[in-house]
Amino acid sequence: GTQFSVTTFALMWGVPYLVSAQGLSAATAGTMLTVSVVTAIAAGPVLGILSGRFPLRRSWMVLAIMLANATIWTVVLALPGPAPIALLVLLIVVISVGGPGSMIGFDYARTFNPGSALGTANGIVNIGGFLATLLVVQTMGLVLERLGGYTFDAFRVAWLAQYPVWVIAIIGVLVTRGRARREAGVHPRSSWQVLRQRTAPRRGELADSEENIQRRTSSDTDGGRP
Repeated sequence: GTQFSVTTFALMWGVPYLVSAQGLSAATAGTMLTVSVVTAIAAGPVLGILSGRFPLRRSWMVLAIMLANATIWTVVLALPGPAPIALLVLLIVVISVGGPGSMIGFDYARTFNPGSALGTANGIVNIGGFLATLLVVQTMGLVLERLGGYTFDAFRVAWLAQYPVWVIAIIGVLVTRGRARREAGVHPRSSWQVLRQRTAPRRGELADSEENIQRRTSSDTDGGRP
């Protein structure tokens, strides 16, 4: 749910969209892709630090990225004509965070799978974003062909192919994180408590603390050895 939008944009439909539908020059469209790369490089370490410090809030980061992607695309596609250059830059920046954001999936695999199955789990994680990308790329191509090519109106409809993926991914995160927490016996604290109570938890809260989750994560990665 996080990666496919920027991958679809950067590898296939972004430049035709910017040039044919938004009226930018090829050079400006290329600069936009450079902005995407720089954004991804900058966002990667930040997301890594946050997912490490707040392991019980990783799902909220994933949800925030997907909702931000859907929101910025909705704003751009709702316009009756080409978007201002500043809005297009903002679009590129927001969706580009989804690239490094997808790496949280590997952190999930490391946390919830034993070491003996980690290779398989990482493989499943790795194909998720690319499978979604291929489906959206193909669907957009069919829509563009049906609606007459690289026109503004055709692209407005074609980009709507992203929304079903976001819906499925958001539902998937909400459902599976609840199941994972129940199976792990975790009752996460509120965001306010996480920010205010970074000291050692009280005795009754030990099982719910981020520190305890990290210790269990390390044990799982080592194949269950203490």
